[in-house]
Amino acid sequence: MSEPFGPEQLLACYRRGVFPMADGREDRHVFLMEPEMRGIIPLDGLKISRSMRQFLRRHAYTVTYNQAFADVIEACALTRTETWISEGIEMLYTVLHEQGDAHSVEVWEVEKLVGGLYGVTQGGAFFGESMFSLRTNVSKLALVKLVERLNERGFVLLDTQFLTDHLKTLGAIEIARDEYKDRLTLALGLDASFAP
Repeated sequence: MSEPFGPEQLLACYRRGVFPMADGREDRHVFLMEPEMRGIIPLDGLKISRSMRQFLRRHAYTVTYNQAFADVIEACALTRTETWISEGIEMLYTVLHEQGDAHSVEVWEVEKLVGGLYGVTQGGAFFGESMFSLRTNVSKLALVKLVERLNERGFVLLDTQFLTDHLKTLGAIEIARDEYKDRLTLALGLDASFAP
């Protein structure tokens, strides 16, 4: 995009149902996506397998919220071979976090960050952006804890943007753009808060 693109423009994108991407870590340009089919996880429809339930009962990890946002977004960008999280996008989301509009879930092994996710909130919508995992099941653990928190705090929409095989196993579904926008309008009318 040639015009200035800052935090308020980014939030306006989410409110109208589009989200930004870049072609790589060094890309200085941002392009907007509005897929015809949108991935969501119904907040009453998270699927947890038997083995994952066992893991949730026995794991020794610690889960926190908004304690290491910058580390989570950097790990999401750097732990994959190809990333859409450019340095400019990373900076924008960090500003959103400082404003209280972007949040992270962190999974710790003692003092080492081994997994997590981050996203943007507006009204009763959480727009999931990316997750990473350095240990088996820890990104799933972060997602389970995210869904618990969203349900506790009055959210009604968890947007995953696209439907991946990984997310499908956790109960994610695809809905058409018009239905997504109807759900988004409802969510934006709510006053939910991710932070305490």
